[in-house]
Amino acid sequence: MKPSMSLAQQFAAYSQWRLEVIGAVERFRQWLIEQDLSDAQAELRLSRLQERIREDKLRVAFVAEFSRGKSELINSVFFASYGNRVLPSSAGRTTMCPTELMFEHGKAPAIDLLPILTRSSNTSVSEYKRQPEKWQHVALDTQSTEAMQEALRQVSEVVHVTPKQARELGFITDEASPEAFRVGNDGLVEIPRWRHAIINFPHPLLKQGLVILDTPGLNAIGTEPELTLSLLPNAHAVLFILAADTGVTQSDLTIWQEHIANNHGKRGRIVVLNKIDGLWDELKSEAEIEAEIEGQVRSCAEILGVDTAHIFPVSAQKGLVAKVNQDPKLLEKSRLTELEGALSGELIPAKHDIVREDTRNEFNDIHKYVKALLDARRAGLSEQLDELTELRGKNKDVVEYMMGKIKAEKHEFDTGLQHYHAVRSVFTTLTNKLLAHLGVDALRNLAENSRKSMLSATFSKQISNSIRGFFKEVHERLEKSGRETEEIRVMMNAVYKRLSIEHGLKLSVPAGFSLIVYGKELDHLHNWCDTHLNTPLKLLTNEKRNIVHKFFEEVVMQVQKLFERANWDVENWLKIIMAPMDTQVREHQLHLKRRLENIKRIHQATDTLEDRISELSGLKQGMQRQIDDLEEISSGLQKLLN
Repeated sequence: MKPSMSLAQQFAAYSQWRLEVIGAVERFRQWLIEQDLSDAQAELRLSRLQERIREDKLRVAFVAEFSRGKSELINSVFFASYGNRVLPSSAGRTTMCPTELMFEHGKAPAIDLLPILTRSSNTSVSEYKRQPEKWQHVALDTQSTEAMQEALRQVSEVVHVTPKQARELGFITDEASPEAFRVGNDGLVEIPRWRHAIINFPHPLLKQGLVILDTPGLNAIGTEPELTLSLLPNAHAVLFILAADTGVTQSDLTIWQEHIANNHGKRGRIVVLNKIDGLWDELKSEAEIEAEIEGQVRSCAEILGVDTAHIFPVSAQKGLVAKVNQDPKLLEKSRLTELEGALSGELIPAKHDIVREDTRNEFNDIHKYVKALLDARRAGLSEQLDELTELRGKNKDVVEYMMGKIKAEKHEFDTGLQHYHAVRSVFTTLTNKLLAHLGVDALRNLAENSRKSMLSATFSKQISNSIRGFFKEVHERLEKSGRETEEIRVMMNAVYKRLSIEHGLKLSVPAGFSLIVYGKELDHLHNWCDTHLNTPLKLLTNEKRNIVHKFFEEVVMQVQKLFERANWDVENWLKIIMAPMDTQVREHQLHLKRRLENIKRIHQATDTLEDRISELSGLKQGMQRQIDDLEEISSGLQKLLN
């Protein structure tokens, strides 16, 4: 078995596991429908769970300064089976804009390119992804490696503009800045022709959900905030590529400190020391070469502040040659398989955990809800059986007494429902108050007021204060919403307890909800602003229009997305917290009605007592079978998840 297949095989196994989980969830969904145990909420949650697992992506980002061999590394790890380079790889810059390689089923292989001039509008890349007509579409002939190479070279295209135009598009042209685009002898600046590229490519790994993000160097990475605010932080693994001959340069360190070290978790963060073949020297012994490589690893680890175990020295170019020529000795010398092993060891388990926990949490909630429903029904049948069994040998007066007793219970419960309806009214009021604070419309109004304030500002300090004021208001909205979710939870907990004590309903502690994760995301956006935008230097050296444009184009857009997700999660939680009570109240009403009907039928002699007892015994046995089936389904899914 070829070592280079390790990552592909692990990813294939993970994809197969995902399909099995989807199948298990579908069997559970169908069983609920067949047993008449499903409702709109359970159906919606299970369908969305299946969709999330089905559309699950594994995102790997490759980040480096230009000429570090980044595109070659992608070729050697993922595309060697094509027998040649797929992504353009040569001296100098080959990736001029952020490029996503993925596969969308039902869409023909193609490259979609977003023109750089779209930066002049107040629209983010994610918004443009909903406007396909704004992209240039290039068909991709996957039957010809040469044709693919030719098409993919378009990602590297550049245009020449005046320094003023470059600055208007967000590029820095200050020679003193390490991330500046240089002014040529003709007075023009070379900038990328494209703002973003999406390559829809039917590679086996991409078909299974892998997404590869290829990023430009420092002189372009900082000009597209969405890359550092969204794409990189959401990647499941970030490979930071250095060159073995240069180690960590100043621009490498800037990329690491500003875009990776503080913006991405330590898990899934891998440093690649590429081009070790440049250190291979026939005049040196293997031990001397190894010592030199290890010395560079230690030096890089010290500068970046990472463990040497997270740095992988490789030769992507020799690894690609070795795979194409099927040369195991050269492949071993390239040390590419060590990187692939670490990549699969980091990526697959991490993604496995995410899908496992999401599925387990969703299934456990619905399982608990259905189990409580079945337990309540079984308890109700037991109560009915006990009542009818006690009537054996009793006269008509006892039956009438029993009927009166049940009528009194039913009247007491119906009277108690006034409190239930009052709770629903309070719940609706609190919900409206919560969604008003967390609403996207209110956020848009806040953003518009902040925009007017920033555009009318005459001093940079006023712009800075407007940015801080925006974040302060958004933080306060989240904090208020957090207090309101807790108020709802406390109220529902009291209602649950009251219904359980007074009427014997089977209600457990209501699910809690936390907005902490959104607060952390907001802190991340605020920190990015304070280090990349809202600084005295940036405010003094950039035009006000550019600062305002950048703030609203990316930062406010990300806050809006955050609020949209929070809204969806809160609304889902509100349904989840109310559904058990609604179901239990309906079940208890139905149970009291059935008890009364049983006694009435016996009293009116429309049924014999023994026939009714026999019928209820059969129903109870059927209920037990349902409970057993539910536990068997649960056990099978838990085994699969474990």
